[in-house]
Amino acid sequence: MSQKKVLNVGGNNKSIPLPPQYAGFEHLLLDIDPTGKPDICCDARKLATLDAGQFDAIYNSHNLEHYYRHDVGAVLSGFRHVLKDGGFIQIRVPDMAEVFRRIVEGNLDIDDTLYQSAAGPIMALDVIYGFQLQIERSGQEFFAHKTGFTQKSLMRALQRAGFTKVYSSVGNLEVNAVAFKGQPSNETLALWGLPPETTVAEPAEALA
Repeated sequence: MSQKKVLNVGGNNKSIPLPPQYAGFEHLLLDIDPTGKPDICCDARKLATLDAGQFDAIYNSHNLEHYYRHDVGAVLSGFRHVLKDGGFIQIRVPDMAEVFRRIVEGNLDIDDTLYQSAAGPIMALDVIYGFQLQIERSGQEFFAHKTGFTQKSLMRALQRAGFTKVYSSVGNLEVNAVAFKGQPSNETLALWGLPPETTVAEPAEALA
């Protein structure tokens, strides 16, 4: 049996570990920024130019918000194009509903710290518009955030893009969604703690 392949879209570099579900997968990196030495240097809006049905999985962490709203459909369609039948994508994005709730309930200014990270304090502004220090230091506008998602809006975008089974959860200021192209195998469902032969889940469906 050939090794399964996961395409890490917008992951910056391979030193950033993937979640445990991808243990044993061949890890290929796609990024628009050549400095991270991606295996494929490509704009994710152009995935339809690649060969179809190459990958068993796509990992897309805190990247989808870097495209304008009108480009999101093209990115998601590109994911479907390069996925094998029965394959899946995992998307993680900031949970804007929770971000705004904390801003309002905490009476925070846009320049106030929302949380602490390994990179230092993260302002509300950073989550909404992109990490300002990274944008300033790199001089690259592709690090800016151009749209945002709630759990409901991300689920809706995935379903519009033709993903037949979509699951999501929220926590730690992010939405985590997994969507399948066609019918997943029971083995693939088990990666996410999902029962076999399930149907499309409501947005509140939790992932393992």
